[in-house]
Amino acid sequence: QVQLVESGGGKVQAGDSLRLSCAASGRALSNYAMGWFREAPGKERELVAAINWSGGGASYSDSVKGRFTISRDNAKNTVYLQMNNLKFEDTAVYYCAADETNSDVEATFDYEYDIWGQGTQVTVFS
Repeated sequence: QVQLVESGGGKVQAGDSLRLSCAASGRALSNYAMGWFREAPGKERELVAAINWSGGGASYSDSVKGRFTISRDNAKNTVYLQMNNLKFEDTAVYYCAADETNSDVEATFDYEYDIWGQGTQVTVFS
């Protein structure tokens, strides 16, 4: 089973950029579709972006479309989330997750994902 570790979170000013990384170990990441989720205090966990195993398909929530980009490097066993023009409402704990059931499709619901990382905090201040 794959293990996931997120990194790259931090405190940034509104308008700044961050790149999150999700490093996988234990099994090849190419076996999985991947997703980035976030959870803010008092709010439900929500999908931010998802990508299929090859990187040929990706989906985004409306709130981040045009600002965030999900990508993957299967050779490095890593998935990325490039976040540009960050807003205060992007403040949350960000989690990466792996879906081994149907790697051809970027799943959009959290129950479709089998394995989760521990999360990384992103704080945006104005």
